[in-house]
Formats: sequence, structure tokens, C-alpha cells
Amino acid sequence: MTMLKLRAMLALGTSAFVLAACQGEDAGDTTETIEDDTEETTDNGEDTAEENGEDTEDIDFSIAMITDEGGVDDRSFNQSAWEGMNEWADSHGLSNDHINYYQSDDAQDFIPNLNQAIAEDYDIIYGIGFALLDAISDVAEQNPDMQFGIVDEIVEMDNVVSLTFRDHEAAFLAGVAAAETTETGRVGFIGGISGTVIDRFEAGFRAGVAHVDEDITVDIDYAGSFTDASIGQQIAAVMYSNGADIVYHAAGAVGNGVFTEARNRLESDPDDEIWVIGVDRDQEEEGNWDDGNFTLTSTLKGVGASIESSANLAMDEGFPGGENIAYGLEEEGVDLTRGNLSDEVWDAVEEARQGILDGDITVPEAPDEL
Repeated sequence: MTMLKLRAMLALGTSAFVLAACQGEDAGDTTETIEDDTEETTDNGEDTAEENGEDTEDIDFSIAMITDEGGVDDRSFNQSAWEGMNEWADSHGLSNDHINYYQSDDAQDFIPNLNQAIAEDYDIIYGIGFALLDAISDVAEQNPDMQFGIVDEIVEMDNVVSLTFRDHEAAFLAGVAAAETTETGRVGFIGGISGTVIDRFEAGFRAGVAHVDEDITVDIDYAGSFTDASIGQQIAAVMYSNGADIVYHAAGAVGNGVFTEARNRLESDPDDEIWVIGVDRDQEEEGNWDDGNFTLTSTLKGVGASIESSANLAMDEGFPGGENIAYGLEEEGVDLTRGNLSDEVWDAVEEARQGILDGDITVPEAPDEL
């Protein structure tokens, strides 16, 4: 798959799925249910496959994914991966028998889910997220004839392809957007679980804010979870109460609570000017409320596109085992949405983007590099 295709998938503004509209006044501990419409889209995929000269009856290839704890319906990281798998199946005119996901409610489910996928003999089994590093490493070593993929980590084995992202580059652009937009001079960052990957988001965001104005305060907090939306709501409430008018989350389903808190505040006081910055996919829809939309922008991460790309590579040229395929702004694998940014702010974002691409701006990957 070309980088143009990757960019096109990043730019998708709407989901390929219908999410149940059951978000209440207060965030709960679980995410909502996703309705898989793969069967509905397969007809279009068959047309696409036929247009490309493919005989779908000759395609004998299947892929599966093991979710991180956020679940396939987290409206963020895992969901993007599952959407990418459906895009892959659709593009080849394949039924949903060729794709599957195994939902992990907690880390104890990783190994059992991997073993079940191995028993069902998928051609590539993807672990979605750095939390699956140990599990993927263990099962890959025990099953050298099986092929695996991991997102956001690197496993140096011949039967594992690693898909990584320079998230700090997109987060830097989000920081620029926040700094150029804030009216209070205070913004917030909520991470899921601190570690190499989420620390990149924090570092990039803080650097982007400082690039515009070092005097802007950035409140930092970690939920210690990627699933508990109520914690996200609590942290966001504190940040907004302390004067932050923009909160950026990199916390998976925890971010649902951030959106809930912002919505509740705006419904109580429509004159309150607060924003949320989404993560991993365009989360503009999550910011809808009666009087408008409060998603300022979203950082994009081509998780689904990277899975589709690597699966196609395996089908066409052979499995790229042992490789680390990295995506950043240059590869159009991460980005920032236009969202509700003003023309002036967008110009500042575009200038920063070009600075990164030209090498004039070096974005730190860890908070201790700031």
C-alpha cells in the first residue's frame, strides 16, 4: 500500500462502524459496543477487488488482532486497528471470515487470546499496543512457523513485524495548536499509563506548547489505565477547574471520560470556552453537543493503515519479518486534523510541520529531553 493510501486512511473523518449512542451524564468504567458492518461493506470490496483484477476465490489469507485492554470499541487506538483490518478485507473483497479480533479485558487475556488465534491458524496475528510486547515475544518464540505483528513496540524476531510511530511529531503539532488557541494560558495533558510510547505524546505536546510560548502552563497527569473513563473524567474536571481551557488526552478509552466532562460543563454553562484534543483517530464526533462541537483537533495515527499495508506486503512480496516499519510526518503515518482550528492557528501548525520535515525543529521523544 502506498503512502498516499496511508494518508487517505488517516484523513477518514467518519468511522466505518456505528457506535451505540449510550454515553450518559457520567463516564462509566466500560466502553460502548461496536457494531461490525463488515458484511455490509464486503460487496463494495468485491467490486474493488474485481476492478483490481483480483479473483477473491483465489485469496487464501487471513489476519487477526489481539486488542489491548481498551477493547475494540475504544473509539481510539484499538478501534483504528480493527477498522484497518476491515478496510483490508473490504479492499480484497473478503468476507469477515478472513479477519477476527480477540478482546482483552486485561493483560491476563493476552496469552490465551494469542493461543486461540494461533489454534485458528491466521496468517498474521497482530498485537495492538506496547503492552503486548512480552506476550508477543513469548508466543513468537514458541511458534516460529507462525507470523506476528506488534504495534508500538519492536520485537527483533524473524517471524514478527514491528509497526512503530513517531507520535511525538503529531503531538508537537497539537501543542502548537493548543498554545495558539488557549485564552487562559493553561492547558492539560492526560496520559494513560506512563511508558516509552505515551511519554512521547507528553514530550511532543509540551515541546509544541513551549515552541509557541514557554510561559503557558501545561498540567500533566496520568490515569494509570487505558480503560477507566471515570478516571479520565475526574482528572479532566480538576484540570478545567484549575483554569485549563484545552485538554489533550493520549489515554485510549480513558479519554471518553475527558469528553464526558467537557460536555457536562458546556451543558451547564454554554459560555464556558473549553476544548478537548483527541488522539489516534479523528475524534471530532466525540465532541458534538447541542450547541456545536468542542473537539479542537485530533492527532492521527495510521494504526489501521499500517496493518493493511503490512498485510498487503506479506501477500504480495512475502512477510516482512524482523523489520521495524516506522511512520512519522514524513511518511504521512501521523498527522493533525484541521478540526476547529482558526486559519491563523492552522497556519502556525503548518509552519511547525514544515519545520519538522525540514529538520529545523527537533521534537523530543521523552520528557527528560525537554
